[in-house]
Amino acid sequence: MSRRPARCAAAVLTGALALAGCGAGDSAADLSVSAAYMPQPVSDSMAAGFLTVTNNGDTEDELTSVTSDAGEVTVHETVDGAMRQVDRLPVPAHGRLAFQSGGDHLMFEKLKRQPKQGQTIAVELHFADSDPVTVEMPVKPATYRPTAGD
Repeated sequence: MSRRPARCAAAVLTGALALAGCGAGDSAADLSVSAAYMPQPVSDSMAAGFLTVTNNGDTEDELTSVTSDAGEVTVHETVDGAMRQVDRLPVPAHGRLAFQSGGDHLMFEKLKRQPKQGQTIAVELHFADSDPVTVEMPVKPATYRPTAGD
């Protein structure tokens, strides 16, 4: 009889630890980046960049900044056709943050060199809660427009 309470206590403790572990793992953002590209800039000092951040996790996160060795990068949103720089943009749980031509985008300024078609530009995305994500952004033709499959 003396072993039975100890076994029950061990089983309860093990179950509680397993549940605590599950809860913590399910609550984090799960970020990935796709469809990254930069149209070849026509300016020597400025360029735009586009990509999609997907969050398959249960918790919203926020894009807080983007850095690159290519130059200074700022985040812009477009509302009612007007562009403005922002400090952060949400990446909703089970959702996406899409940067696309005519909408939200990355703005590269003070370029150290003019990116040419066929090259890649490395950018690092910084988030409020998640680890940074590094992305190789291919430079596409200036007139490039992705299709739904890209």
